[in-house]
Amino acid sequence: MESVDEGMCVTFLVRHAWLSMRSAVAVALAEHDLSVQQYGTLLVLRENPGQTIAEVGRKVGTARQSANELITGMERSGLLERRPNPADRRTHQIYLTESGQSRLAEATPKVRAVEENLESALTPTDRAAARAWLTRMVNPEVPIDEP
Repeated sequence: MESVDEGMCVTFLVRHAWLSMRSAVAVALAEHDLSVQQYGTLLVLRENPGQTIAEVGRKVGTARQSANELITGMERSGLLERRPNPADRRTHQIYLTESGQSRLAEATPKVRAVEENLESALTPTDRAAARAWLTRMVNPEVPIDEP
């Protein structure tokens, strides 16, 4: 890849960084029989149990139909379960099973190790700045501590 300069499009730099990270994380997750999307789904549901399929789809960046297929496969694997939504009879809420919680707990140290390796050339200050920027891009309402 070219050296980074001020003229490069940030959107494509972020996309290339994501694709590179996704490939590295996918290798680590394969040891746990998980895809990157499945891992993301487990993370979303650990942090926000009871999400609907549409909500999970939005958070993992996929269409509702694709999210439904993803959830169905994970449900068949025993990682998730659907429960009736008391607020809306037309939808279900999705929860991690014990197996899903265990698989997530087993895979997370491997994912963190990959992230540490990818960040190893960054100074602690650069890491903090990158994380703050990414957090702000994902959640513009989250306050960022100023140095």
